[in-house]
This record gives sequence, C-alpha cells and structure tokens, in this order.
Amino acid sequence: MTVLAPVITANHVTRLQQVFTAALELAPDVDHSGLAYRETPQWDSVAHLQLVIALEAEFDVMLETDDVLSLSTFGDATTILGRHGIAF
Repeated sequence: MTVLAPVITANHVTRLQQVFTAALELAPDVDHSGLAYRETPQWDSVAHLQLVIALEAEFDVMLETDDVLSLSTFGDATTILGRHGIAF
C-alpha cells in the first residue's frame, strides 16, 4: 500500500461527519466521536457497507479489505483516510 502525503482541507471533518450522518441515517446533531460499529444501533453490517461505499465516493479513495475490517469508529475513519492522503 502506498502512503500519500496528506492533503489538508479544513472541511474534511465536516465532510466525514456528513458521510456518517447520511450513510447511517443519523440525527444531524449526533456526537460523531462516540459512534462505534454494532454499538450504534444504526451501524449494522449493511450500513457498514453503505458507509464504506460513501467514504470511497466522497474522498475518492479505494479502501483496502483491511481498512474495511478495521473501520469500527469515527476515529478509525480519520486514521484510515489519513493513510490515503486525507488529513484531519
């Protein structure tokens, strides 16, 4: 896997929050920092795949299988996307 230099954009966090909100059908005022796979009622296996597809589309990345499997919190998403050159 190639690690890219981070592309710093102020709105990456906002975009990530919007992706999570839409993919998991969350209330707009949800605390994203507390989101966790299978602990957040809306985040089941089907929603997980929808989230992965939405992340790839929004940030123009192709997540590796290991990325998909390790994505279990909002914080994990920032780490994973960071490895793909998206800075938070």
